[in-house]
Amino acid sequence: MSIALPDSGIITQRPMQMPSARGPLSRELQRILSGDADAEALLDVAHTVVADSPDVVRDDDLQLALFVLYELHYGGISGVDDRWEWNPALIAARTVLEDAFEAALRDRVPVPERPEATSAAVSACLFELTAADAGPSVSRYLARRATEEQAREFLVQRSVYTLKEADPHSWAIPRLSGRAKAALVEIQSDEYGGGRPHRMHSAIFTRTVRAAGLDDAYGAYVDQVPAITLAAVNTMTLFGLHRRLRGAVVGHLAAFEMTSSIPSKFYADGFRRLGYDSDATWYFDEHVEADAVHEQIAGSDLAGGLAESDPELLDDILFGAAACLTVEGWAGEHMLTAWSDDRTSLRTAITG
Repeated sequence: MSIALPDSGIITQRPMQMPSARGPLSRELQRILSGDADAEALLDVAHTVVADSPDVVRDDDLQLALFVLYELHYGGISGVDDRWEWNPALIAARTVLEDAFEAALRDRVPVPERPEATSAAVSACLFELTAADAGPSVSRYLARRATEEQAREFLVQRSVYTLKEADPHSWAIPRLSGRAKAALVEIQSDEYGGGRPHRMHSAIFTRTVRAAGLDDAYGAYVDQVPAITLAAVNTMTLFGLHRRLRGAVVGHLAAFEMTSSIPSKFYADGFRRLGYDSDATWYFDEHVEADAVHEQIAGSDLAGGLAESDPELLDDILFGAAACLTVEGWAGEHMLTAWSDDRTSLRTAITG
């Protein structure tokens, strides 16, 4: 899906281009979607790749295949028939990947102690969890030390999600009711510009991308980003696409909103330090104010409201929040480690 913002302010969308394969699974999937292979063969390949993978979270082949399969539910892929979205053979193979990915997350993500299933207690727990997050601070690094090249890499890494910002969490809207549903819609309405296309956060982000001289087409840099970046986006979609994980997607969004406002200020400061103007920093400046409001709604009304109405979902709410912090932390650590070693955080450095 490509998002463009012409002078008229009208946003146009186009399917993303098929990314390059990274191994036998994504190569077989590519052949299937182009009509050169039988979809039934994908299941065996998926089982083999999962069995042979030393780490499914950081497996380039697996995470790319999962990302491509998920993209069939979003804006689609250029040249790929939309009827592949619900093909039973692809869904079966995707389930194998999802089961392995979810199992890895549940095994590695540290979940906080369970509070009472009240709005106040859940909100307090989530605020404590996010306040105590000791993950790597990409935002502070960008504010104080990042070079122009590293700032552009950061935008490339973020573009895989941010050019479709809010969509993964929006899957939860029809799966919620009452207070939690109203809270989610309120948050998402702001993300989508409150009915004004030119103020959609994905559209505002294109201004920063263009100011950096980068391609603003959705998916333009999928080939460049590492598996852990794809894993962070796939985590959102995994939680969002499954009704049984509606608690996890709510927890994920709550943590996402609670850890956005202050980092956004640092990001804005960093881009200003590098000479970007207010139009280019608009995206980050917007999130300083918006997410300061959203975090209160997300904690009390969204996550807290869901826990009160459906106490059996509390464990998954906590898991989703912790998974957000953990996986985003892994992605941030990857970037900072690469930059501290004076090398690119991407699979291949960007040029131009």
